[in-house]
Amino acid sequence: MTVTVSRLDNGLTVVTDPMPHLKTAAVALTVDAGARHETPEQHGVAHMLEHMAFKGTTTRSAEQIVGAIERVGGSLNAATSHENTVYAARVLRDDVPLAVTVIADIIENARLDAAELKREQGVVLSEIGEAEDTPDDLVFEIMSQAAFPDQPLGRSILGSRASVRAITSDTIHAYMAAHYRPEAMILSAAGAVDHAAFTALAAKAFTAAGHKPPEAFSAATYSGGVAAKARELDQSHLVIGFEGAATGDADFFTAEIAAMVLGGGMSSRLFQEAREKRGLCYSIYAFNWGFADTGLFGVYAGTAPNAADALMAVIGGEIGEMAHSVTADEIEAARAQAKAGVLMGLESCATRAERIARHLKVFGRVLEADALVARIDAVDETQVRRFMADLVHKAAPTACVVGPKASLASAHKLAAHFQPV
Repeated sequence: MTVTVSRLDNGLTVVTDPMPHLKTAAVALTVDAGARHETPEQHGVAHMLEHMAFKGTTTRSAEQIVGAIERVGGSLNAATSHENTVYAARVLRDDVPLAVTVIADIIENARLDAAELKREQGVVLSEIGEAEDTPDDLVFEIMSQAAFPDQPLGRSILGSRASVRAITSDTIHAYMAAHYRPEAMILSAAGAVDHAAFTALAAKAFTAAGHKPPEAFSAATYSGGVAAKARELDQSHLVIGFEGAATGDADFFTAEIAAMVLGGGMSSRLFQEAREKRGLCYSIYAFNWGFADTGLFGVYAGTAPNAADALMAVIGGEIGEMAHSVTADEIEAARAQAKAGVLMGLESCATRAERIARHLKVFGRVLEADALVARIDAVDETQVRRFMADLVHKAAPTACVVGPKASLASAHKLAAHFQPV
């Protein structure tokens, strides 16, 4: 990578990763503002703002916003997480100026019309209903609530029905004023781009004056606990989670490798033991979520209700065993998976545009591929064993089930396997 970083006079960071062999480019604006930055009264506003940004500006209608990009064969999208919001476009080389202009327009000139807001509230309420009707999504929602109760990190990014209905244009304006500042934004591009030209485009398009750093979110406090929701389903959806490593922690890459050994693919311990040898489930995997100041490490599985207890026992046993018996061969295979993911991602300009912005936020600089590979290669079996031993002893687990009533007690049984010392 030949990554170049600049900072505009108003505080906006511009970073590019040219890929001269491409004829397309990805452009992304990453705003350091997400659901964690909301007050309780603003619950759901970060996600609603992402929707409303596409509903018209002072210069373009909602149809003109997407039409401008799609008429040249491009695509425009956005996503909200707990810690940031990303507005992204993929276009041909000659249409990079258009992509920058449109993204700047929807951020700096959003109309936030009350009639459009009312319609979009209905859309988001449908999105909430869809999530509640998707049990393998719902179980993660209740896990977050149990892990981080009464905190932004534990609340749904979508908001609640009541909080979404309560959002007004003034609510969105107040959130934007507090958090959508040039100092909190990174405009990144990868592919067919030239840094000097792209920076000049950014300076022309993003004219909002910088004034002061954005307001920070409060630190998260992991609690852990047990949560269950009865649903008349053919399957029970299970999650066991523990407090993991923050994205900037030395243990973050250790956690990534541990998740791959435990449940990162068809050759992983859980897939082989729970599905291949015992036939207890169809879907099972380990996950590692990193946030700025904490993390969640755990396992998801879906199974027949009458197999929930047996599956929980297998999951609990494999997690406990990881603290003692991880082998060098397993670590080598997991490292290969991780490195392949890094290197394959370099072939996508969209992935690279997102990655360089994320690196600036997490590490304060963009790590070259060789530096990422070195961090992965530095993880060995001793580190993974130590990480897993610490994981299950430093805090109570978060165990959750969504499914028939008969399977809900499984969460309590699994949590009982793990008690902090």
